[in-house]
Amino acid sequence: MRKYFDKLVGTPKEEFYSVMEENLNKNKRMFIITANPETFEIASKDEEFNKIVMDEATTIVPDGIGIVKASHMLGYQVKERITGVDLAVKLLELANEKKLNVALLGAHEEVIDAFVKKIGKEYKGIKIVASANGYDYDKDQFFETIKDLDVDVCLIALGIPAQEKLIYKHLNKFKKGVFVGVGGSFDVLSGMKKRAPKIFQKLNLEWLYRITTEPKRIKRFYNSNIKFMFKIKKMKKQK
Repeated sequence: MRKYFDKLVGTPKEEFYSVMEENLNKNKRMFIITANPETFEIASKDEEFNKIVMDEATTIVPDGIGIVKASHMLGYQVKERITGVDLAVKLLELANEKKLNVALLGAHEEVIDAFVKKIGKEYKGIKIVASANGYDYDKDQFFETIKDLDVDVCLIALGIPAQEKLIYKHLNKFKKGVFVGVGGSFDVLSGMKKRAPKIFQKLNLEWLYRITTEPKRIKRFYNSNIKFMFKIKKMKKQK
């Protein structure tokens, strides 16, 4: 698992945003994976996903606080979290400022509709060239459609690892564009689901807020986060 940490972006998020903006300005292609403990756990067991995570074409950023803490325990200099929600917001801001083309795939129909309407209202400079929910559409066909639409920003909200596998499958069809799997970000950004209050965000306790509001997440949190930290402690002892 240490090989994943070797690839992890350790710079402050503002520095990373500058790199992202430069890629947009230069029409370069960029594929970003937002990593939490579950990401690395799945990659360590799923050969296909492991290949995607380790590919030179992918950039891994520390989404979860568990990844940041684990990095510090293993001696890596990771400054802070760079969450999928924050990445999506920054990309929308950049797309608005530069009048770029955006494609969106994922979430339920009412969520994607609300998100598209919100973008239209708050980001007048953005042109949404394609949008579809994550349930009723042929996802491969979605990528076949957008490959000819001069996409600059592509946000895919299907959950890990489905969103990353889908992006990777079609990535070579694009010469430019920033592609990011953003999990449940559409629910938050559309206004359909409330993000954790600022105090939870500041204290890196968004996971606790999610568990208290969605108790069914407890088992998933244990399997991905608690077991992950036990593995990290074992790795630290073996160092």
